[in-house]
Amino acid sequence: MATVLNEPPSTASLVKQTKILIDNKWVDSVSGKTFETINPATGEVITNVAEADAADVDLAVRAARKAFHAKSVWRRMSAAERGKLLNRLADLVEANIDELSTLESLDNGKPKHVARAADLPLVIACYRYFAGWADKIHGKTIPIAGDYF
Repeated sequence: MATVLNEPPSTASLVKQTKILIDNKWVDSVSGKTFETINPATGEVITNVAEADAADVDLAVRAARKAFHAKSVWRRMSAAERGKLLNRLADLVEANIDELSTLESLDNGKPKHVARAADLPLVIACYRYFAGWADKIHGKTIPIAGDYF
């Protein structure tokens, strides 16, 4: 069963960011290249998104390394506080579930009600699950077959 929106939302009003997030800033790709993201249900272009390549990855890695070695708030933050932030992210996804389910529907062609009833609740549950583990470090691993860790 497919769901068709009576009046499809304007993608221009839905897509708020098309750049790459590096060092806490939204930036164009170094090359300036973009790629089209297509609504598979209609074949229409949703928007153009910055296309990252090796130069962008290098910038992101340098920024992450700099942040890791800096005396950043995140690095000094307790595991319990990190868990609270993951829960806050889950809260934000939940608060914006209608907008996010519309975007998910446009981006992958599935009915919006499926994105709203399944995909987004699973995202929220995943963030809450890992938020609960943030302060529960026990130093144990699960043994598996083979030469793996």
